[in-house]
Amino acid sequence: MKKPYLKKVLFPKSCLWENIKNKRNLISFDLELTARCNNNCRHCYINLPVEDAEAKHKELTFNEIKKIVDEAVKLGALWCLVTGGEALLREDFFDIYLYLKKKGLLVSVFTNATLLTDEHIKFFKKYPPRNIEVTVYGITQETYERVTRRKGSFVKFKRGLNLLLKNNIKVGLKAMALRSNIQELSQIAKFCRRMNKNYFRFDPFLLMRFDRDIKRNAEIKLERLTAEEIAAIERDDPERFGSLEKNCDKLILPEFAHNKSQRLFRCGIGNGSFTVSYDGFFRPCASFCHPDYIYDLKKGTLTKAWYEFIPSRLDVQSDKKEFIVRCSKCQISNLCLWCPSHVYLETGQLDKMVDYFCDVAHARFEMIKKPSLGSLT
Repeated sequence: MKKPYLKKVLFPKSCLWENIKNKRNLISFDLELTARCNNNCRHCYINLPVEDAEAKHKELTFNEIKKIVDEAVKLGALWCLVTGGEALLREDFFDIYLYLKKKGLLVSVFTNATLLTDEHIKFFKKYPPRNIEVTVYGITQETYERVTRRKGSFVKFKRGLNLLLKNNIKVGLKAMALRSNIQELSQIAKFCRRMNKNYFRFDPFLLMRFDRDIKRNAEIKLERLTAEEIAAIERDDPERFGSLEKNCDKLILPEFAHNKSQRLFRCGIGNGSFTVSYDGFFRPCASFCHPDYIYDLKKGTLTKAWYEFIPSRLDVQSDKKEFIVRCSKCQISNLCLWCPSHVYLETGQLDKMVDYFCDVAHARFEMIKKPSLGSLT
């Protein structure tokens, strides 16, 4: 049941198909093959054990995946990200990947690299991915396995990454900024940039669990860095800080102080891309799992989800005073972690203030502000 302070503004019926259909261009989609993972990372918002029979039973079959992919291509999709959990756990991974390639899609894969074998390498050399992204949790066994909570995972990770690199398979490296690896984060960045000079990113924001598991959410909060720590690591990383400083004027919007819009969704959610969960639910973005905004593709079509279901739900407004006064008028919203999907995971609501998000935004502002911008406080 929606809260009374939320108002849904429906598009006219004529708009739902005739007008929207020609403006909603699909570019890419994420395909979660499984929620299961061979690691048990402290910060993960989705992972379930490899042996979780219920999770495995819920996974889309190859034929169900093919149906969704066929529709996505007809709607114009050009690129697909294959992810999980750990996507390589699927016994039919090769079949799924090859089907995506045969449909003409550019295919990227997210993996922890610990399950990579010579067979995978031979396959990827024959059918090259757009890229394979690998997360580096640490550059020492102690740190890496403190995060993954799996003995032996560091050795497997190094072997898998080395297989990719020595066979010239395009790799992107990334890191999560965690309490468990912050002491190694600068070394992780140097390692990644040495291994791949063209691509590295790190993410300091940790999502809460999709399943709202209380124990796991408590673990995630313990892994979060403070707002000041996030600003400090971004300041100390020349590439990251240079990008923030360069785009300062684009990230800080004084005109928002006079904003009167009460709309919740101000990003590109539901435009250009979508996510398919491992159990067959359409989500308008990767992190949005509110029950009013997901669509069961096992009971309906992707075309209906894309052209009718999501457009009819995104023009939502809030009458909540706190949202109107603080979030909707915030001049540094582009520096903030706030969005309805993140807030829902944090609070179970779509328009609630989250102090942690606000603290991060102000810490970033203080880091990059120029004298002419003054102070927001």
